[in-house]
Amino acid sequence: MVSIMRCINVISRCAAQYRTNKLEGTGLNGHQYTYILNVCRHPGISQDGLARKIYINKSNVARQLAKLEENGYIERRPSANDKRIIEVYPTDKAVEILPRVREVLRDWNNYITEGFTPEECELLTRLLEIVMHRATDYVSSRDEESEI
Repeated sequence: MVSIMRCINVISRCAAQYRTNKLEGTGLNGHQYTYILNVCRHPGISQDGLARKIYINKSNVARQLAKLEENGYIERRPSANDKRIIEVYPTDKAVEILPRVREVLRDWNNYITEGFTPEECELLTRLLEIVMHRATDYVSSRDEESEI
């Protein structure tokens, strides 16, 4: 039997390569799309909150945000309420690229599910959501334990 995680990992790496190719010339790579999506959805999100939301460790988030800031996609500012908290805001450049990022994601989904019936797409999505929720529940419970 083929490993579920092997399949998920290969799909993830291929998707990142696809996004990198399709976003060439924008200053974004295939892993940064999630930062653009989340910062545009939640302007002012804390850097730590973003790390928790996208399940990436804080140091990797800080590095990616530094690159995005350098390329003019985001702005980081200390919180007005607590100077220890760094808030992240999209720039006009991020808002302008957002439709392109969404288009690339939609095109990839269409590509990998080509030939599927609508019912098969729905079933695949439902099953993957179940797996995703199990995975995020595990990480969330570990985070809660470490806070105690």
